[in-house]
Amino acid sequence: MSVIYLDNNATTRIDPEVVAAMLPYLNEFYGNPSSMHSFGGQVGRAVKTAREQVASLLGALDSEIVFTSCGSEGNNTAIRAALAAQPDKRHIVTTQVEHAAVLNVCNQLEKEGYRVTYLSVDRRGQLDLCELEAALTGDTALVTTMYANNETGTVFPIVEIGSLAKAWGASFHVDAVQAVGKLPLNMADSPIDLLTLSGHKLHAPKGIGALYVRRGFRFRPYLIGGHQERGRRAGTENVAGIVALGKAAELTQQYFTGSVAIAHEQVLRDRLEQGLLATISDCEINGDPAKRLPNTTNIGFKYIEGEAILFMLNQHEICASSGSACTSGSLEPSHVLRAMGLPYTTLHGSIRFSLSRYTTIAEVDRVLAVMPGIVQRLRDLSPFKDDSADWLQDREVALA
Repeated sequence: MSVIYLDNNATTRIDPEVVAAMLPYLNEFYGNPSSMHSFGGQVGRAVKTAREQVASLLGALDSEIVFTSCGSEGNNTAIRAALAAQPDKRHIVTTQVEHAAVLNVCNQLEKEGYRVTYLSVDRRGQLDLCELEAALTGDTALVTTMYANNETGTVFPIVEIGSLAKAWGASFHVDAVQAVGKLPLNMADSPIDLLTLSGHKLHAPKGIGALYVRRGFRFRPYLIGGHQERGRRAGTENVAGIVALGKAAELTQQYFTGSVAIAHEQVLRDRLEQGLLATISDCEINGDPAKRLPNTTNIGFKYIEGEAILFMLNQHEICASSGSACTSGSLEPSHVLRAMGLPYTTLHGSIRFSLSRYTTIAEVDRVLAVMPGIVQRLRDLSPFKDDSADWLQDREVALA
């Protein structure tokens, strides 16, 4: 039995066409793209083509694309650049459900004297725009939010958030690592100043990403050194990775034509979700059922531990997740689901299934065949079945 991979929000399989595109730049065309000779010049042209491919996917200008190593670097760079653009302002607005690559940067900035407002979310994982509006002041330098949540798939109202930020003269950064490749984007019609993406979330390899920087934005580089990336990101270019990201962007744009990719993933996501809800009692969808990524479902199975579900799924060679891969070694419940106010009975038993264009009906049906038995077996062993039990009250007080 082959592995059934439903953890695509953690990382994706590299598309075979992407592998084929990058291989020549690992062995044959190994010149430095910044070199003056023609051997390096042909490599530089490949980087230029990749930049155009990424820009086309985003509806941006190629001059607005800066290649990075990953989403974390992109987020760090964007946040620091936005603060450097308005050095007299000392306030940042973000949300309680951001990825660690944003939350931990904001935590560090608080230690450096910045004031950070962490917006709350409701049970669907959605923001209250009135809370955002009340948080903004003339001292706000930056609003930084994700486009779509990596755990629940909930999509934020980016246009509305950006409009409020602009009304107060704040820069607007969006962590779109989960959105790029799953939702069509158009930077030309967007209030976004800075946008982060990561290649390994859209069938490119790990170790390559990009940062969109709106034309005219006062950008200060985070990595200082040579003149690469028009002086905006020092370091010899990861040419093979850049070429791979460009090809992945081109393929993604092809899939978006006619919404083929979105329809495929959403149909299978709904088949999986509806099948689980129909065959397993005491489970519920976490997140916004309407405004979410087409490939993502996060389901809470009451009275059992998510880690135990994942262990038993793994025995069937099925890969899923209980939250962000960056925090998978922690026994603490998801900070995203905690911020949404989920009860403890659901909090610890929540599983994320994230699909891709490679997911098949047969794979989804295999999950539907084994999940009811897994959940029933774990519930038969679980002492945590009574919502009114003392343990529940104690645990919810501890989590408050």
